[in-house]
Amino acid sequence: MTDILANIADCLRYDPKAPMLFSSGTFWALFLVFMPLYGLLRARFWQMVVFVVLFSFFFYYKSSGVFVALLFGTSVFDWVLSRVMSAPGRSRTFRRVCVGLSLTASLGILAYFKYANFFLWNIQAMVGGNFQPLDLVLPVGISFYTFQSISYIIDVYKGRVEPTRTWLEYAFFLSFFPALVAGPIVRADYFLPQIRRNHHATRTEVYMGLWLIILGVVKKAIIADYIAQYNDLIFNNPGGYSGFETLMGIIGYTMQIYCDFSGYSDMAIGIALIMGFKLAQNFNFPYKAQNLTDFWRRWHISLSTWLRDYIYIPLGGNRKGTARTYANNFATMLIGGLWHGAAWKFIFWGAMHGGGLAVHKASKPYLDRMGGGWPVRALAWLTTMAFVACLWVFFRADSFADSVAIISGVFRDFSPAYIPAFASARMLWLILMLVIIVAHALPTSFWSRAAEWFVRSPWLAKLLIFVVVVQLVLELRNESVSPFIYFQF
Repeated sequence: MTDILANIADCLRYDPKAPMLFSSGTFWALFLVFMPLYGLLRARFWQMVVFVVLFSFFFYYKSSGVFVALLFGTSVFDWVLSRVMSAPGRSRTFRRVCVGLSLTASLGILAYFKYANFFLWNIQAMVGGNFQPLDLVLPVGISFYTFQSISYIIDVYKGRVEPTRTWLEYAFFLSFFPALVAGPIVRADYFLPQIRRNHHATRTEVYMGLWLIILGVVKKAIIADYIAQYNDLIFNNPGGYSGFETLMGIIGYTMQIYCDFSGYSDMAIGIALIMGFKLAQNFNFPYKAQNLTDFWRRWHISLSTWLRDYIYIPLGGNRKGTARTYANNFATMLIGGLWHGAAWKFIFWGAMHGGGLAVHKASKPYLDRMGGGWPVRALAWLTTMAFVACLWVFFRADSFADSVAIISGVFRDFSPAYIPAFASARMLWLILMLVIIVAHALPTSFWSRAAEWFVRSPWLAKLLIFVVVVQLVLELRNESVSPFIYFQF
């Protein structure tokens, strides 16, 4: 009995070497306990809210340890400010001060944990001296919930949403565990009414949620984690492989990051749907885009719309003339790059996307005259994908110099003679790459029909699909559960 209790205590304790992930067995074991209790409390609104908030904070504790106190403090501070700011008779100046306090606190904490070493290193590089980095650990998901808290305060200030009546409702919104550590970024005007509506998931929604979870597991735990094994070899040894092998690694990472992040989003949306909550779509087949503008309408949609609404539009959007529009695009993507990481390679990544967006908008009148024939569409798609894939190298490589070495390595010793040996050694890698490429190329309507079929299918078919997916995960898994790429942000 003592051993059993000790094992349970170990499962409930935070382990920095094994943070809880959607793709881990620990999470699903806890979720199987969570759901029946959640179902029993669903009709009792406040008990349900308290239960979900407690589980969400526990989930964050299992993901980030003592930094759960930071999440708790942020939720209390912003909720109090929102109530104080919205009290009758408050002047506009007072309300602006409240917004300023909230932004200073949220962005100050984010800057300290995420950017302190980056800024100190650059200052030391300019003035000289030996830089000793601060011993900082980045709290998991801090960028995501910080953006949620910022949008809430700004929306309350502008009158888009009413402040929540209780801290519990706001804590539910900010800490909702399906979206807490890697998005989708939840907007208050979209999510808060769902809490108050207290909608019970229908049978169709439950099965649709299960479909999304299975889809997410296939993308993350089967495809992304397996193809990452080869991709890591290329990126961990820049310049150490032939041009063809390096090119395969770049294409492989392009697919890996999509499967990894969209797989997480599918699981998050599916879990929320089973609970009766709808999260906004975060990916819409981004590699079908034929230009960079369309790519950002399809990739990480919750972030791109957040940047549009809270940075691009306040900067002036497209209302200040052509030159200002290009500058606003560039500045927005520069901030988006910095949001992803405290390194010059991320700033370069954002700057290049910002410049690419400006070039596309400037050349759009000429592109429109070329018509929409298939050669034009094919060339547009190929150009967009080449641009996006090359920039993903800066996203993945350990440094800017490594990124340059990897890209230049494609043009060194590039020969089709490597193809037979590569195909023989990496057959399963090629098959999984082909699976995701074909799946992405299929019409969107195909996946809508597949989801509808799954919902209508008999329970035996659902069970068979589930068992096959679990078996594939067990067959292809690494020795340890691979963290989601976006956990680092």
